[in-house]
Amino acid sequence: MSKRFINGTDFTTMVVTGARNLHDHAADVNALNVFPVPDGDTGTNMNLTITSAVEELKKKSSPHLGKSAELLSKGLLMGARGNSGVILSQLFRGFAKSVSGLEQAGPAEMAAAFQSGVDMAYKAVVKPVEGTILTVAKEAAKHAVWYARRATDVVDLMEAVLEKANEALANTPNLLPVLKQVGVVDSGGQGLVYIYEGFVSALKAGGASTDYTLDASYRAAAAVAEPAPIQVPKSAQAQLDTDAIEFFYDMEFFINRSTGEFNHVPFHEETYRRELAKDGDSIIVIDSGDIIKVHVHSRKPGDVFNLSMKYGELTRMNILNMRDQHRDLLAGEFEPADFYEETGSEPIVEVKPYGMIAVSMGQGISDIFSSLGVDVILSGGQTMNPSTEDFVKAASAIEAATIYIYPNNSNIILAAEQARDLVEDKQIVVIPTKTIPQGIAAALAFNPEEIEENNTPAMKEAIGRITSGQITYAVRDTQIDDLQIQSGDYLGLKNNKIVVNHPDLLETAKQLLESMIVNGDEIVTILTGADAKEEETQAIADFLSDRYPGTELELHSGGQPLYCYIFSVE
Repeated sequence: MSKRFINGTDFTTMVVTGARNLHDHAADVNALNVFPVPDGDTGTNMNLTITSAVEELKKKSSPHLGKSAELLSKGLLMGARGNSGVILSQLFRGFAKSVSGLEQAGPAEMAAAFQSGVDMAYKAVVKPVEGTILTVAKEAAKHAVWYARRATDVVDLMEAVLEKANEALANTPNLLPVLKQVGVVDSGGQGLVYIYEGFVSALKAGGASTDYTLDASYRAAAAVAEPAPIQVPKSAQAQLDTDAIEFFYDMEFFINRSTGEFNHVPFHEETYRRELAKDGDSIIVIDSGDIIKVHVHSRKPGDVFNLSMKYGELTRMNILNMRDQHRDLLAGEFEPADFYEETGSEPIVEVKPYGMIAVSMGQGISDIFSSLGVDVILSGGQTMNPSTEDFVKAASAIEAATIYIYPNNSNIILAAEQARDLVEDKQIVVIPTKTIPQGIAAALAFNPEEIEENNTPAMKEAIGRITSGQITYAVRDTQIDDLQIQSGDYLGLKNNKIVVNHPDLLETAKQLLESMIVNGDEIVTILTGADAKEEETQAIADFLSDRYPGTELELHSGGQPLYCYIFSVE
């Protein structure tokens, strides 16, 4: 099958087929996780990210390549989870930018779009690491640009891209020593190859199918990609006077500009935002061309609709009276988290100059963050990474000038930073916390009397004083550095690096703590997991008391899954 050009319908079929192929191999991608811990989630994150994009494409597929690519980019951007998902979203964000004005594309345009995606992705990552998905995408795009000089067939080009991507994937262990040591290729790169395989398969099958029906197993995966459960501490609600909710009509709607009568009407996003801001806040405007998504809190919904009707037909309009919601909440008629999940509207929080968002795993840990004044808590962490959209919605739920985000996981920081760039009406500051103890330390260091310029360095300094430890178990045999790990061994991680393995949990805990405690007079905090046993916890406490009598011990129930203990040493 040959094809000189592809249009938007062809491209949509390629994406759906690529998404299906990745979904079918998500477990294989997860298995490539370098650390043999039970929560390797690269495949899951990439699968959920592209699932979000497929759902966006299904809403309005277009034969125009640029418009379909823009829909894909939007879906990936908002649905991005984990570092691999964010990088994937940036690859196709650059792709979409390159083809934005094209109804169809041949080999040269496709190659340029792949290269544009690579350029965008490398810019998004502060310290790009070779031997990862970035390298696979880069080598494939570079080869595409060279191959396109003589290619006249998009199918041939995509086959060449796939061949080079596989070659680059096979070489990742030579670029990243830890991959060679463990004997695997890069998981994110493998996920991208599965997507490219789907692209080639769709093109060889003829491309332009309009059947985007997803099978039952794929729909099940899509159902998983719900917004991360959100918790809003009740104390914040109780402190807020209902009448103090100034812009109390919570509005969300779409402006459809695709009808002919509005094609000639120019839309200036910044002017529109300024008009909304005259009597509103919490403004989000996402302009994807024919469809504009709008969210605003306003005192005058009629004025908002009258303003918006100038630019297109209004659809999917939803208005909620937040004062009514708040009265019901104070009366105990619903829980904030339940309301958020069932209706999709934002919970009401205290109006103030600052706010905080934290990612948590386990009710006990969530309670600690609540007690430290965190406004919104996203359930996530090791086993489920919140998406970019989850952070955007959480930030929109807080009426504050400055909002601090504690990702508390190295694989969540990029998604939080991407959300920061999408929230335009508030200052978002991402504190790069990589562990739960770092997040708690940062929240403790926050001073409500200080300005952001002083708070941010103070919180980052607090992170530097913390040594974090975690205990979990190995899911497969492997060797990392000089550790020979057997499946079922307990693993001790110090600052996210495996430093101890042993068949006995207590022995693992002792060795890990010994590696963390330097002077013997530190403060040690233990967060017990959902599977922690009382007798083992007491044995660890007794060990600390005997071995380090000058240590101050704090013990809390964390309730986190998979990690039976989290340690913090300061």
